[in-house]
Amino acid sequence: MPGQPDTLTDKPGLSPANRSLERGIELLRAFRPGSELLGNGDLAERTGLPKATVSRLTQTLVGCGLLQWEAASKAYRLAPPVLSLSHAMRAGSRVLAVAAPHMRALAESRRINVGLAAPDRDEMVYLESIRYARRVALRHVVSGQRVPMALTSLGRAYLAVAPTARRRAILRVIAQRRAEQWPALSREIDEAAAQVKHRGFCAASWQPEVVALAAPLASADGAAYVLNVSLSTPLPVEVVADELGEALLALCDRVAREWALDSQRR
Repeated sequence: MPGQPDTLTDKPGLSPANRSLERGIELLRAFRPGSELLGNGDLAERTGLPKATVSRLTQTLVGCGLLQWEAASKAYRLAPPVLSLSHAMRAGSRVLAVAAPHMRALAESRRINVGLAAPDRDEMVYLESIRYARRVALRHVVSGQRVPMALTSLGRAYLAVAPTARRRAILRVIAQRRAEQWPALSREIDEAAAQVKHRGFCAASWQPEVVALAAPLASADGAAYVLNVSLSTPLPVEVVADELGEALLALCDRVAREWALDSQRR
């Protein structure tokens, strides 16, 4: 399950202090939309940690102000200071500061949705999502929202350029979690990598009548980011790719160049 430790996060040789920190972070990761209240048993199941360990860690996180105990539900929820961490991240993100104005300009000029995301394990996390669809969107995407790497153009574009060891580790996890779908997914992921190599972007349609294109963004800070455009449409994926591919690549180029200049000035 999404919050459970796997080959992407288990690192042998960590000191006890670091191991405790890592386990505490695993508990915080277990909270997702739809899972706002979790008890010690829920957290143990989601993280794979012993209940005694979870109990000690939740007490510590409550004491640190990162979790709140709700007596009526006998469960924990994330505390308000967690929100300040995400705000600090967004406020200090140079790539977001550079990219957001260009993303908004493209969204408004083409009446499409434009997003910026980064990888986290076998998911992609939106840093920004500007919704300007031609039709009513079938889902609402906001900053901080996660989408599956295996199914989306965002994730497949990242996998196309990920370091080999990292890519292999992620694919092993995906193959385990999506065993029945894996043969088809593996082919689609390989096809997306070929698209990125030859066209600079890949396309996917994992939601009904929603087509998305995504392209890796050349990084000025060594981190991995992906830009995407999407819209709700009955048009085939190939038609949307021909219509919006050049605009997406131009956005990536514009953001990468401005970001590099911004980094040189600092």
